[in-house]
Amino acid sequence: MKLMLKIGGGSILTCVILCEALLRVKWGFCDTVLMRASDKYEYIALPNQNRMRFGNHISYNSLSMRSPEVKKGSIKILGLGDSVINGGVLTDQDSLATTILSNRLSDALSQDVEVLNISAGSWGPDNCNAYLDENGCFDAIAMLLVVSSHDAHDNMDFKPIVGISPSFPEKQYSLAIVELFDRYLLPRIENIIKKKTRQQQLADFEKEEGIKKTGKGFNAGFLALKHKADSLHIPMIIYLHAEQSELKNKQYNLQGDEIINFARLNNITIVKDLDSDLTTDWYRKGDNIHLSQYGQSKMAELIYPYLLEYCAKRE
Repeated sequence: MKLMLKIGGGSILTCVILCEALLRVKWGFCDTVLMRASDKYEYIALPNQNRMRFGNHISYNSLSMRSPEVKKGSIKILGLGDSVINGGVLTDQDSLATTILSNRLSDALSQDVEVLNISAGSWGPDNCNAYLDENGCFDAIAMLLVVSSHDAHDNMDFKPIVGISPSFPEKQYSLAIVELFDRYLLPRIENIIKKKTRQQQLADFEKEEGIKKTGKGFNAGFLALKHKADSLHIPMIIYLHAEQSELKNKQYNLQGDEIINFARLNNITIVKDLDSDLTTDWYRKGDNIHLSQYGQSKMAELIYPYLLEYCAKRE
């Protein structure tokens, strides 16, 4: 009996070790992107991270950009925005629109061009502007701001989130199995038990009606970034990314209209992907807003002619 218990215990331990190793090596558990709080722009990824998560390579440079280290002498373009341009852990570094644009522009001009990826999940234009206030504009020749309709009122509120929300971790889990259960399985089990949580109801609403932000007033970061661009005598371009709810309705919602009107009144070039060949294939499966690898390449395709023109005028 004791021998059987020892064998059984040994088998369980072996399975646990194998499972732990598989989760770490194959899916990158215990190697997620870590965040830090900021009193200027709420939060940002820790600098100098090099991760492998769910089969994707994710890296951040010494200035917390999702880009290689900034090169001296290169042509630089500011790429600003939230999780759409950032890509998150489900987008490989090489599949980012900013990476694609950097490579394509460098090839076209036969010199180094860097489309810097200055972004974080749920950032609004005011977050982006605050980052530039702290770090400067890197002698950029153009500014690219990627937004969605809800960014019209996505104002900074500085509510504590780092280390509180599972999406904004400040440290790694000690065990991959614990991370799997705590961050992914348990919430799903709770949802099944509760049938339909408030979070699920919100997700269903956003799928049909779009993401709504309740910040008072039009996000001040839009105008602040426009002023920065003007003071530097560089062009500013806004890329307005439609949510699937807007794709379904074939028009931007009221918040999107606010951004369109702002761009028109301030003579800012605006690229609206809803006016292109946008389809559901651009999005991740089951996601109302985030782009798939294909979607990132399509976004880069729409932006490329404008950035090429800006680079050419520089010369």
